[in-house]
Amino acid sequence: MNRFVDRVVLHLMAGDGGNGCASIHREKFKPLGGPDGGNGGHGGDIILEASPQVHTLLDLHYRPHIKAQRGANGAGDHRNGARGEDLVLEVPAGTVVMNDKGEVMADLTAHGMRYIAAEGGHGGLGNASLASRARKAPGFALKGEPGEQHDVILELKSMADVGLLGFPSAGKSSLISVLSAAKPKIGDYPFTTLQPNLGVVEVGHETFTIADVPGLIPGASEGKGLGLDFLRHIERTAVLAHIVDTATMDPGRDPISDIEALENELALYESALSHDVGLGDLKDRPRIVVLNKTDVPEALELAEFLKEDIEEKFGWPVFIISAAAHQGLEPLKYKLLEIVQQHRKANPKAKAEVRTIIRPQAVDAVSNKQGFVVEKDPEFEGAFIVRGTKPERWIRQTDFENDEAIGYLADRLARAGVEEALFKAGAVEGAQVTIGDVTFEWEPMTAAGADSLMTGRGTDIRLERTTRASAAERKRASQARRGLIDEFDYGDGEVADRDRWQG
Repeated sequence: MNRFVDRVVLHLMAGDGGNGCASIHREKFKPLGGPDGGNGGHGGDIILEASPQVHTLLDLHYRPHIKAQRGANGAGDHRNGARGEDLVLEVPAGTVVMNDKGEVMADLTAHGMRYIAAEGGHGGLGNASLASRARKAPGFALKGEPGEQHDVILELKSMADVGLLGFPSAGKSSLISVLSAAKPKIGDYPFTTLQPNLGVVEVGHETFTIADVPGLIPGASEGKGLGLDFLRHIERTAVLAHIVDTATMDPGRDPISDIEALENELALYESALSHDVGLGDLKDRPRIVVLNKTDVPEALELAEFLKEDIEEKFGWPVFIISAAAHQGLEPLKYKLLEIVQQHRKANPKAKAEVRTIIRPQAVDAVSNKQGFVVEKDPEFEGAFIVRGTKPERWIRQTDFENDEAIGYLADRLARAGVEEALFKAGAVEGAQVTIGDVTFEWEPMTAAGADSLMTGRGTDIRLERTTRASAAERKRASQARRGLIDEFDYGDGEVADRDRWQG
């Protein structure tokens, strides 16, 4: 069974960046080989590409959890890790990409258009890239940045030129079957059409596409029937055609009331749209009225009687046809082609070329030259939050088990102006500062960026004055928790005393 899927929710996980390597070149007769740790590779991106090879979102419906490849770790001897392979997902042209809040992120209308839905994490720098005059042989490397993880909503809006509207069993499927080569399911019971049907209509040397949308009923905009789920497929059309059943025997039904009821549903649907992707207003879209099933004598008499009244009331062209008997189809096709050609001239089609749509950046942290902002924490008095792409990335890439890496982070924040901004915002020593997912007590690094930082690898002299446990103490405590050693036995035969242990 060929199932049509026009809306999916994807759970994306871009590739993590690879970790940098902390390595020192060791070779005989070269006692000072220097750092040679390579950089980690960037994680793979998740890219959506409009392709002519796919027509529905069915494949993504059954595979909603998408994960890109991780970047490889760096290695010694200046070997950089490989970049993670990008994952390209093919989607039909006409796919609209939204975030979990319903905000439109991209509209892939032409074949070849690309959108980076989730960006892979940056790879961490190795210690060879971190070497400087102050740190000639860094004893640390930067960690790889995690890739983006979020949900996106994909909605397929058909790229048809003509949209057929009408009550169930009004003859829309019959009309599209005689105007084009499409073979939709046809029946005389409500909701025969369970998915939009697309057909190509040839008029001389010209062609246009036509979409048969499942029947609407009063209350469709409130979720009744099937029409609400498929109304998005008429948003891109150049002209809307009301297909009216003039042979219906339902009580309270007549052509004029049917048109008014469908127009009311369109107005309610349009008011419910929370965003605009440049498709124009439905109320301004050209309309025509098609009075169908006039092969029945009573229906033909009713159509001829109401034709002038409908034209006078709505101001739209009216055509009397019979899809079953193939009557009145030629004037209808030429009128539809005329309206479609006018729409194409007014709205030139985008060139089908490969284009990458860059994701919009967050507005909060890039509105100033510094690239970050300092805000007061609303939950805690005297606390602050630093927001910005670079500071948050630096936090994610820092190995907080390495004192030298922490000192390097402090230098980066100081050079970027974060400490100065905290001072201006009223922060005092010991204030609680949050950057990304990490919260710490702020201790201004007065010697940040100084050249006199020559200490042992993996250490920073500025952190020795703090009460923070050293790397050796943390290692011993970890071994004790796992039961590998006796926490208070130092192997000297004496009673253990934590105060006298120097690591």
